[in-house]
Amino acid sequence: MVPTTVRESAPERPAAAGAPRRPWWRRRVAGLAALVAACSVVVQWIVMTPPLYYDPYYVFEGARRWPDIPLDRWPFNEVPHQVSRIGLLLPARLMQELLGPGQAAYFAMAALGGIVFYVGCYLLVRSLLGDRIALPATLLLMVHPFFLLTNPFSEQEITWSMGVMLPDMPGAGLFATGVAGLVVASRRTGRRQTALLAAAGLCMGYAFLIRDFAAFMYAGIPVFFRLLGIPWRRLWAVAAPMLGVLIASMIHNQLVWGNAMSAIRSAAGHGGEPSEPVTRMLALRSFERAMTDWHPLGWIFVALLLLNAIGWVVTRDRRLALTLVWFVTLAVPLTLLSGVLDPHHITLRGWLLRYWFPVLPALLAGGLGALTLLLARIPAAGVRTALAAACCALAAVYAPAAVAQVPDLPRDKAWRELRGWLAGRDDLPVIWSDHRLAQTLTFYTRDVWGRKQWHGRIRSFPHEYRAIPVIAEDGPFLYTRWRGMEPAMVANTRLSPENGYRLLWRSSDGLLELWAR
Repeated sequence: MVPTTVRESAPERPAAAGAPRRPWWRRRVAGLAALVAACSVVVQWIVMTPPLYYDPYYVFEGARRWPDIPLDRWPFNEVPHQVSRIGLLLPARLMQELLGPGQAAYFAMAALGGIVFYVGCYLLVRSLLGDRIALPATLLLMVHPFFLLTNPFSEQEITWSMGVMLPDMPGAGLFATGVAGLVVASRRTGRRQTALLAAAGLCMGYAFLIRDFAAFMYAGIPVFFRLLGIPWRRLWAVAAPMLGVLIASMIHNQLVWGNAMSAIRSAAGHGGEPSEPVTRMLALRSFERAMTDWHPLGWIFVALLLLNAIGWVVTRDRRLALTLVWFVTLAVPLTLLSGVLDPHHITLRGWLLRYWFPVLPALLAGGLGALTLLLARIPAAGVRTALAAACCALAAVYAPAAVAQVPDLPRDKAWRELRGWLAGRDDLPVIWSDHRLAQTLTFYTRDVWGRKQWHGRIRSFPHEYRAIPVIAEDGPFLYTRWRGMEPAMVANTRLSPENGYRLLWRSSDGLLELWAR
């Protein structure tokens, strides 16, 4: 890495005094950001997780019904904090208007979330460290198992991220883009600096409309200003658009729900008694558990955090201080609210991996930046070269290990086969299942644009039921044997010819089955 300061990074140095500036769409950063976005869409298509149930379904359904979303009625009363996040809800409605209320709109919204996340990571790392580190680092992050193993119908599920319409990735990406804007603004003056600060504030403010606890990281903004050398009197340029976004959302909430504070109240009321015992010590280990409990390669992010801290102690580089402050502003409140303050009332579940997505860009930039700076301090050129080669070799080993399980993912093959089998049938007036399969099924009784292909009814019951309820015993009943972390369906009911059931249909991979009496 070329020795630079926060005020002037390698990619931002002017090529020549007085040289005309190219339009933004012809600059290198725009081309490489577009490349990152295209790779994100391709990876999502390869993984192709089907539209999922519960939170993603409720947000998509809320967008379809907007502005008629009664927060006090089922199903929205179960997740008011999800459907009141208008930063995700309104773009989802726009996608449905453009592409129809089907799988295409869902895929496009999930893809947009992935693009915002990875482009935000790229811009953040680029602003601090330059393109030679930013582009490969972002692509390596893209193929991490945390973002590939997202399908609950497979045996390898880790978390819901890539290809799932949830707020975690776009919220994290927008905040990262905002921080990147602050970094670049620190190298500008006058109107250009004001414009960049305003754009950063807009991104950070909108991140709150998608992921409400992004507000915790706002505490770091004055510290970012000090580390970047931006006078505090310029804080207004960031605060004004953030305040404008908040006011616009409150006006929307007053018009739609009759309460300007509905989103904030829903977020504040989230949480309760944990389903499993939580101790304060477990809560203190929330970050470590979230990174390491799900996949061995999660230790990479723990190592990046340690590298960041060591690098700052040794070099006192302000870029590393900035990423550490960023991490702390989320880690402290998230850990406290995960059971440290009250292990009997959990507001946020810090052991869930996706809750930490907002600090992954900071860990990526801080860890890799520290590694590069520490290597540069080694006086012997031969030793530096050998260590750099070892790091490249580790990256070469990491990539195939990260994607090793992707070929075994089921994608949505079984669901597409079911869509084809159901199309045009009039001999099945109803299909029963639990809420999980029933909600995903709603996407596959229609074509990808949302046009109805099967006109029967979908009826469902809670997934906690241990047996098929009497009203649904005759079926037809859509069934899967959960292979991942989900609890089994109707564990006390044996679907077999010996128990009076006959198989109507089975997918070619055996993932889905339709039984009836």
